[in-house]
Amino acid sequence: MASKKGAYETTASDTDFRKKFDRAEYAQKAADREAKEKEEGRLRYEAKLAGKKYYAPLTGDETLTSARATRLDVSQNVGKVMLMPAGAATGKRGRGAGFYCKECDLTFKDNLQWVEHENSMQHQRAIGQTGEVKRATAEDVHERIEMLWGRMEEERRRDVKSLGERLEVRKIEEDKEREERRLKRKELAEKKKAEREGEVKVKTEYGEDVRVEGEHDEDDMMAMMGMKGFGSSKK
Repeated sequence: MASKKGAYETTASDTDFRKKFDRAEYAQKAADREAKEKEEGRLRYEAKLAGKKYYAPLTGDETLTSARATRLDVSQNVGKVMLMPAGAATGKRGRGAGFYCKECDLTFKDNLQWVEHENSMQHQRAIGQTGEVKRATAEDVHERIEMLWGRMEEERRRDVKSLGERLEVRKIEEDKEREERRLKRKELAEKKKAEREGEVKVKTEYGEDVRVEGEHDEDDMMAMMGMKGFGSSKK
């Protein structure tokens, strides 16, 4: 009986297309991970007994700590909605709702804790830095000053304007402010006009006996106080 073959010229019972896993390799990886976790636990316990905080040991490949190239953006998640699975990061460990550090796998609920963590030794070790800053020499300081001075001179040359240009800029700003004030006055006048037209329309439809809100407040107050008016006593 002829065997059935699929589109790839293989029999239906053939499973050679599946990925083969090296059991010995993955067993060795698991053993290495377990040994690393045991060693880390021992070091953490010894540090706790000594009253010190545990930091990952140096491997020799770390670099000196340097200044950030960009500022920390604490407002990047403002107005965003993040969907998290149930039970995700109930504590700090793991990714959850808040400020997440992927190097340390920690989540912080406010920006102050996150910024403090970014500057901590724990984070510096996790990103491969020693936490020590290179001591600047006199030549480094001189080069830095020259660079900053050159940048300031370039900005000053770029911002140089003649008296006529400055007056023109000032005139444009004054015209803009004047137009904004005019629009505000116009808007206020239109609002008052609409209110007056509404009062006239109500009186036209319902007669003079109708009470418009705010129109007889003074008369009502005088009636409550028992006063009839301030008419002249002269005959």
